[in-house]
Amino acid sequence: MTDDVSAVASVASRGGASEGGSAEPGSASADGPPGPGCGSASGPAEPLERTWRPGFRVDLAGLLAPLWRGRGDPTMRMDPVNGACWRAGTTSAGPGAMALRYRRDGTVTATAWGPGAAVLLEGLPALLGAEDDDTGFVAHHELVADARRRMPGLRLGATGRVWDVLLPAVLEQKVTGVEARRSFRELCWRFGTRAPGPAGEGPRGLRVPPTPEAVRAIPDWEWHRAGVDSARRRALLAAATVAHRLEGAVALGGARGRELLRRVPGIGVWTAAEVAQRAWGDPDAVSVGDFHIPSVVGWALLGRPLDDAGMLEVLAPYAPQRQRAVRYIEASGFRRPRFGPRFAAKDYREI
Repeated sequence: MTDDVSAVASVASRGGASEGGSAEPGSASADGPPGPGCGSASGPAEPLERTWRPGFRVDLAGLLAPLWRGRGDPTMRMDPVNGACWRAGTTSAGPGAMALRYRRDGTVTATAWGPGAAVLLEGLPALLGAEDDDTGFVAHHELVADARRRMPGLRLGATGRVWDVLLPAVLEQKVTGVEARRSFRELCWRFGTRAPGPAGEGPRGLRVPPTPEAVRAIPDWEWHRAGVDSARRRALLAAATVAHRLEGAVALGGARGRELLRRVPGIGVWTAAEVAQRAWGDPDAVSVGDFHIPSVVGWALLGRPLDDAGMLEVLAPYAPQRQRAVRYIEASGFRRPRFGPRFAAKDYREI
């Protein structure tokens, strides 16, 4: 393996969280604490702009859906009035925020603010799937084939940034979606920063997520207050310690990139796949260990539930683009039958 893999293994030596996906994908509804929209930040005095004409049809909402942590996600806002999508995040150059709009003439316009503005604009094509290559993909099931016909603009985007997708992924381990999103919101509000941008004009409460340095400085009682148990906290602290090296997973890509992530205690197959899908648009990274996906894939393709082994067996013909098939299933609108009670949420703040 690479030197980065060895370095991550030696530095991130603390115990980590249990592995596995959210037990319930429920969405949060809070819109954030009171306050103005985007605020000021050091960086370019004027916003930077870019107009990009992709050589393919763009489904802006579909492309960015995997990055959205529900209506209360403080790092991302969808404007139903003008169709704009606002995103805030960390970059190698510092915090940044970007507003995206898809025009009727087929162009995408982007305006970015903050020290990370240039980095965000440079990554715009990859974010919207320009580097996604579905050559050789064959739909082996009618549901997948139908979704592919109906959604030609559905591609796998890549943020090019590990940390911003790793933070919420770890928070989603072994808890319900409601719990994970609540913890993510609270960490962003308390330890993130106000997104750079036009004061009073941007979305209300848009926040940049906490940096690795900010995460390492969070006191123990604040983790408890945010509803984060000790296992997930240890995993995040271990990842924050080597966050600069984990960004190298994007360049490695594929199985090698996922292996680098898994060198951190508390980051297993599921979390590595969730990060790979978003950070570099990995078309083969299946979320093994997820509470819902095996059952959804089984009901959608075979009409019965499956476990992880059964899911991998039915997806085998799609290799090396198994996650692309899963994405088509998720975007198709298919809903599996529901039996019995939902997985109960647990409030760790009351322990």
